[in-house]
Order: sequence, then structure tokens, then C-alpha cells
Amino acid sequence: MTKLDDTPTIAITRVGPGEPSGDATEHMVRMRDGLRLATDVYLPASGQPTEAVLVRLPYGKTGEYTYMPRIAPRFVEAGYAVVVQDVRGKHRSEGEAVPWVNEVADAHDTLDWIVQQEWSNGRVGMWGESYYGFTQWAAASNGHSALRAIVPRMTGTRLGGPIVDDGPEWFINREYRATFFVDQDTYLWKPTWQRPFAEEFERFFETIGRRSPAWDADFPHLDVTRRFPNGHPFDAHAVPTLLVLGWFDNCAHFGWRDYADLMSRPAWRSLLHLRVEAMDHESYHYGDVPIDESTDHMVSPAAMEASISRTVDPAVEFFDVYLREDPAAPLPAKVSWEHVNGDWQRSQTWPPPASDTTSLTLVAGDGVSDGRLSSTGGAEEESSVRWVHDPQDPVPSPYANTFAMLAELADEQHLSARPDVLTFTGGTLTAPVDLCGPVELHVTVSTTGPFIDVFVRLLDVSPDGTARFMARGQSRVRDAVEPTTATVSLAHVGYRLREGHRLRLLIAGSDSPEYVTAPGTAEDPWLTTRTETNEHTLHLGGQNGARLTLMVADPGSVGI
Repeated sequence: MTKLDDTPTIAITRVGPGEPSGDATEHMVRMRDGLRLATDVYLPASGQPTEAVLVRLPYGKTGEYTYMPRIAPRFVEAGYAVVVQDVRGKHRSEGEAVPWVNEVADAHDTLDWIVQQEWSNGRVGMWGESYYGFTQWAAASNGHSALRAIVPRMTGTRLGGPIVDDGPEWFINREYRATFFVDQDTYLWKPTWQRPFAEEFERFFETIGRRSPAWDADFPHLDVTRRFPNGHPFDAHAVPTLLVLGWFDNCAHFGWRDYADLMSRPAWRSLLHLRVEAMDHESYHYGDVPIDESTDHMVSPAAMEASISRTVDPAVEFFDVYLREDPAAPLPAKVSWEHVNGDWQRSQTWPPPASDTTSLTLVAGDGVSDGRLSSTGGAEEESSVRWVHDPQDPVPSPYANTFAMLAELADEQHLSARPDVLTFTGGTLTAPVDLCGPVELHVTVSTTGPFIDVFVRLLDVSPDGTARFMARGQSRVRDAVEPTTATVSLAHVGYRLREGHRLRLLIAGSDSPEYVTAPGTAEDPWLTTRTETNEHTLHLGGQNGARLTLMVADPGSVGI
């Protein structure tokens, strides 16, 4: 790492390519336009043609962040060749660093190259998470005959786009472009998010002496370049897929949307396997909480080996069935999930067939912080609760880094003390309750502003008052001067609420700095310095009163 000169407000660390791996041979693989992509090949000792596992990533094929030189040998030990490639414009590869749009063609040309090598038997699988999960979907959209199985982890075909259509803007989307897609290197920095937000990014570019073509393509108007020029991957030939999601992954919404789309397509559904782990985006595991030096895989070699095993072993088992087509390999479960506070579970479907929908009514209290979640319907008379959205004092995001949520797993009870956070809490459980499936909040809201951003958090409250994350969702409701209905998806949960615990729901109008704080006006939030406070109203009771729906295993056994 090289430390750049910094301004009074911007400190930047420049990260270049990692040292070459002594276990790999580097090749510069030529693409159809003549540019060459840096590609490491790890081979098993047998010397015989074999199946290959391809990984295409923008974070450095030998960098510390993705530790591929430690992961690749695990696949090699199982008899697979491993091909790890820096995507176009990144680290040791040639070309301009622009995300998303070149991955389809470059994946096709890389697959062509692999099958021509003497160590290849013509069969290729792909593996990876986040952006290098997306590159698998880009490859699948080609319908290349060599691609026989994929394992996309914590990713989605819409990754880098809106979490929900026309919803609150995720700050990370533009920050990601400015940080990772300037040139071959990565420029790590922390925006302060002072208005106007765009001005700070301009100072960042001035500091490093170059601009991000990816940022310029997306600002001030969102980039609408087609990611899949040959058609959406789900319209291509179906490929056996192990879709891996994380209960604490801040990108999980992308994966769950893909899962719903895939399940609606018979060809893909027949080849789809779902695995959900109790982990976050950076592979921190719920079972290791609280994370310390002994359980932090970025610090402890033993923790790193355990993390790699959790990551790679299921993929090897999947590849043995679908890539190698080993008749002796056991068929993986159609659905498997790590039940939070419970054990691993298996099912033929998700949600599991024993689950059923339960509805909890939001009932007003005397103030914003003492509302109730009622399984008996609560008050039927119409009422309302109001709060003020102040862009100068937004609700703070509970985590400094939501990608590594489990590294801190914050106590979120302090949020309920804010006057701009509505709190609804259920009764104390007299027995454990297992939640398995989608979670949705159905609301009727109104606002004095041009729109209302609705941020929802579902929490597990312990007997000592500690409130821990379970799920979250967000939505933007426009033209809501009059009461307007909306549904907020909180994705899915597989979670055991233990005896003595309570369920809590938080509703707010901001989540800063993780999401762009609405200025309270109709102006561009990236450019304006002017803000206005808005009064938001949640309407309760009556036919369209707010209610929370969940899937509960054996719902007749106990109330929430």
C-alpha cells in the first residue's frame, strides 16, 4: 500500500496488485478486442486434463482482500484446475476500469481460452462472491457450452443497482465506483457525507489526480448501460446453480430477488440449489460472535482456515456432482439453511412446507417509542403516529461497516430513544419461535414532503434489553400527501427467537450514511445544500392499518 498526500478532510490509501502467487502460472489472455487480462492458473499434481474452476474478480487475484492464493489450493486438492482472473482494467489486466458492462464478452473469451488448454477437459465451473458472483451470471448469459455449474455467493444480477426499484439510494453504489473503478488500483477512503455530497467526490478525484470513468457514467444521471447485451442470464440455457446467501449480508435483497425469479422458471428451478448461511458479506460468522482476534479471519490464521472451509467445501461437493459428474458424489439438498440460534436445516422448498403466515398488527402507544406488535389484532379504531424527518439530524446507521455487520453486531436499542424512530415491541415469548421465510411490512403513510423514505428494522430483544439485528428493508413512497399504502420487503429470515425474548420493529425516515439522506425537497440530494424538515405519518387501525407478516414454523404452537 502507498499512502497518498491527503487534504484536511480526505485521507486515501492506494492499493495496487498483490505479489504473484508462487503456486500459479500467470498468463495474459487476449480478448476479442486485443486487450489482455491477467490470469493465474493453479494445476493439480496429476498432470491430467481436468475440470476447471474459474474466478473473475476486480479486487486483485493475489490481493490480501480476497486471499485467492489460499482458496485456490483447496480446489486443487480436490482435483480441479483453478483459473483466477483480474477483470478488465483492474490490477494486472489491461483496459479501462468500468464495472459490469464488459463481463459478458470477457467471460465468453476466457471460457474459449480455457477449453483450448491442454490441462482442460472442456468442462468449467465458476465460483465467487459479490462482484465475482456477478461475473458468473454474466458468463451464464452467454450460454457457453463449457460452463457446467456455478456457485454465486452473496451477489445478484442487479448488484450495484437499486436494492429496491425507485427506492432510497444506497450510498455504496456510487462510492464503490469511485473507490474500486478509477484505474488498475483501488483507492480506499471515507467520505464525510457533508452536503453537497458530489462536491466531496470531486475533491477526492482532484486529490488522486484522476477521475473514475465509472463515476462519470453514473453521475448526475444513473448509468443505464446494458449489463447483459446477449439477454438476461435467466433467459439463457439453465446451468446447475448453488445460490449461497447470508442472513446478515447487506446485499441479500439482490440474491433473494434472483431466487424468486429463478424459481419461476422451470428449467432453472430444476437445477437450482439454495444455501443460506449465518454470515455477513465479509464472511464473518454468527457462531463466532463476539468477534475477537481468535475468531477474526483477517487476523487469525486458524480462523482464516475455518472460514475458507465453510466457503469452499460446499462448492467442492456441488462441483463433484454437477461439474465432475461423479456418480458416487451425494446430491446436495435442494434447500439448506443455517437457522440462527439453531441448527442446520434441510428442505425441498423454501419456505419449508411446515411454515405458515402470521400477521402482527402495529398498535399505537402513548408516544413514538412504546407501540405494540399484537397477534390478536389490537385496536381496530383508526389512529396515527407522527414523526419529523430532519435531514440535518438523520437517524444514524447502526454499523460503521454493514458489509462486516457481524464483526460488531451492534446493540440497536439506542435507536428507540430517538423521537424520529417509531418503535413497536411484541410480548415476551414463553417458548421459542422459529421464523422461516419472507418478512413484509404493510403500511399506510403520508407526508408533508415530496416523498417519504420508509426504513424498517426487525430486532430480537433479549431479557436484558439488548436489541440485535434480524432483518431490514426500505422503500420510497411518492405522492403521499394523502394516505398511501405500500409494502416494504425485509427479505427473508431463518431465525429462532428464544424463550424470554421479544420481537421489535423500528420505522424511520433515514439511515445515514448508509443511504442517501433525503433533503426534504425535490432537489437532487447529491447537489443540493438546501434541506427542509418533513412531517411523516403512519396510519394505524382500520382496513389499511399497518401490519407485519412473517412465516412461522408450526404457528399454532405459540404466539408472538
